[in-house]
Amino acid sequence: MIIQFLHFAFRQESTEEQRNRALKLIRDISAVESVSFAVHGRFIGDPAAGYSHAYSFGLADLDAVERYMYDPVHLAHDPEILPHLAKLHVGIAASDDPDPNLFTKITQIYQGKVARHPEWERLMASIPEVRIG
Repeated sequence: MIIQFLHFAFRQESTEEQRNRALKLIRDISAVESVSFAVHGRFIGDPAAGYSHAYSFGLADLDAVERYMYDPVHLAHDPEILPHLAKLHVGIAASDDPDPNLFTKITQIYQGKVARHPEWERLMASIPEVRIG
């Protein structure tokens, strides 16, 4: 199992309706076939970190990571979500996979998505503050 997370904050100029829509779309993504479980809601970590929301999810293995990254629902919803984010941290919280190269392999899947979907890379680059890892 690979546990990933997103911590994020919305842009000040995003309306409440746009924020609610983005949160609904995240819930839709969390329901795709490759996701074993998911939790989404308000960020309860250090307020000084500047995040307002969090999304954690479990993916069974590397195949599930790849299916998740390329799931049509995920690909379709990101263009509606990402433009409303002011700050995003994407990370891997834990895994029971003993492969010492697991993080590198997940990074390669991410890099493959960037190569195959340059518009997604532009969307990610439009977020003022992004941290991956």
